[in-house]
Amino acid sequence: MSNTVTNSLKNKKVQLWARRLHIYVSMALLLVVLFFSLTGITLNRPHLYVSDSPNVDRNILSIPARFFVLEQGKFSVDKTPLLNYLAAEGKLSGKPSAMQMFSEVEEGELVEGELSLDYKGPGYNSTVFIDMVTQEAEIEITHYGAIAVLNDLHKGRNSGEVWAWFIDISALLMVFFVLTGVCLLVPKKKSFSLGLKWTAFGSMVTLLIYLFAVP
Repeated sequence: MSNTVTNSLKNKKVQLWARRLHIYVSMALLLVVLFFSLTGITLNRPHLYVSDSPNVDRNILSIPARFFVLEQGKFSVDKTPLLNYLAAEGKLSGKPSAMQMFSEVEEGELVEGELSLDYKGPGYNSTVFIDMVTQEAEIEITHYGAIAVLNDLHKGRNSGEVWAWFIDISALLMVFFVLTGVCLLVPKKKSFSLGLKWTAFGSMVTLLIYLFAVP
């Protein structure tokens, strides 16, 4: 078998796999691309949609004394069980911030004590203020609506490490989708030449907009 025939068979195999991967990756990313495209518009043009007023809920929650420890004149908090209790009983979600705590102890007795933290998630925020003397927590939960949730997911804001990896992998698959498209176009000389012209045109338009239209 001549080298020409061998190379031709290899090229056909490459084209076959590129076509398959291009199709299946594009279908796997169909809803992902639509999601990022539509939320790109809602982020860039917030005036195009009517945003509902944030839904704010406020409530008081009693905190059991077992979460607060006073030993040798020093006051401390059992953090992990307290966070679990707040999440379960206060119906809080999102990622909790670091606790900010102030306490004053006189003669082995807690005279004044305050603890605060917040929880953040996509389109969601809650603040918690605990009076450690009365052992009551004031909780304010704010939901900013469905569009805010989608916009925060687009930006990866307060959405966690797993979602951050999902964005990274989706971006890499989109690059792979583009490269397989180029691979399919290369053997078609006329189409490839026209494609390069459109690439140059689009790149030039983008550069000109950046240079002359962006403040």
